[in-house]
Amino acid sequence: MATSSNRTPRHGGSHFSTGGPSGAASSAATPASAPSGQAQAPRPAGPAGGATAPRSALASGRVSTRTAAATRRAGAHAPSDPRAPRGGGRGPVVVIALVAVLALAAVAAFVLVPSLLPGGDTTEEHQLAEKGTEVTITVPDGSGAAAVAQILYDNGLISDQSAFLSEVRRTEAEASIKSGSYLIVAGTDDSDIISLLTEGPNVSTAQLVVPEGFTVSQIAATAEESLGIASADFLAQAKASAYVGDYPFLAAAAEEESDSLEGYLFPKTYDFSSEANVTADTVIRAMLDQYQTEVGPLDLDGAAATLSERYGIDLDGHDVLTMASIVEREAVTDEQRGKVASVFYNRLRDGMRLQSDATLTYSLGRAATAEEINTLDDPYNTNLREGLTPTPVCSPSLQSIEAACNPDDTDFYYFYITQDTEQFSETYDEHMQAYS
Repeated sequence: MATSSNRTPRHGGSHFSTGGPSGAASSAATPASAPSGQAQAPRPAGPAGGATAPRSALASGRVSTRTAAATRRAGAHAPSDPRAPRGGGRGPVVVIALVAVLALAAVAAFVLVPSLLPGGDTTEEHQLAEKGTEVTITVPDGSGAAAVAQILYDNGLISDQSAFLSEVRRTEAEASIKSGSYLIVAGTDDSDIISLLTEGPNVSTAQLVVPEGFTVSQIAATAEESLGIASADFLAQAKASAYVGDYPFLAAAAEEESDSLEGYLFPKTYDFSSEANVTADTVIRAMLDQYQTEVGPLDLDGAAATLSERYGIDLDGHDVLTMASIVEREAVTDEQRGKVASVFYNRLRDGMRLQSDATLTYSLGRAATAEEINTLDDPYNTNLREGLTPTPVCSPSLQSIEAACNPDDTDFYYFYITQDTEQFSETYDEHMQAYS
């Protein structure tokens, strides 16, 4: 999987009302198109590795259309004697019929028999991969020896499927062939290829790619797709209380009713190829370790103390991470993050609601409608609720965390951001002009 941010487009504008410090005036929110905080789980990928069930290597015995056509042609051109009388003696007719039958049998032997043998189709010369070339193949789960022989043949790694299958039977290796990805050097003997296939995959596919802005639910779905860990098992394991003993920075999260690790599973590409058994706990600990490495030096509690004094509000490290997650979902570029953070801190300082569509989107798992933004009573509806959300709304990037720790010094209370446009405003009138 290519490393990609996989970010979905942010919404087409901001979401602020005319409200002053109370923020209670009617909302001027635009239709939300913010990215969903909780995407539906992708279809799980089949688990890699494991022995495969034996499958018969014998091909079908049906007569091909090519054989049927050849038979018709042979019959059409059967020899006849124009001098033979139209009636009377049957001797010549019997001889001619016998010759025709023998001709048909010869055609069938030439056309049908090769098609019954694996690798026996000689209509095209089989091309082998250049000797010494490294070829990567994937053996799907449940593949039998015949299917594996076909894969090797198609990739130019063997010249004769029948010979390969005979070697598999001789060594009684079919039940030991393992699914997965293999790197095989062209020119390797059949016996060595079989040994490789029975030892197990030699190409790592145990990678987990977690883009910035993913939620715990999205991470769980990705772990199921990439590592074969059931999404439900991952979500059941992802509780702050289960890890706070080893990771003290989770103390505030463990005290929350949700007991969620939202925001703390650091976005990055993880390689678990050296792990013999990758579990949900394995993945979660790797991500918490990475969070500690990346975010620890920023000292969120220290930043919270500075911000509390600067804005006259009461914040802790968990609040700063929550702010960073909202910034992550609202900003498009790194340059915007510091200004977006300043808008939200200014609004908190002056008793205004955040009015971020992204927070309700996270709770609903989809873009919120204008009616929902204005009326739905939800702990994550910051258009109606004051203060920050109960938890972060995604795993923010390091840049968003840095912006939340040290926001720009501005007098902005509004912003309008699209993929192509940005406008930060001090007054509501200026803000509305951005839409015109």
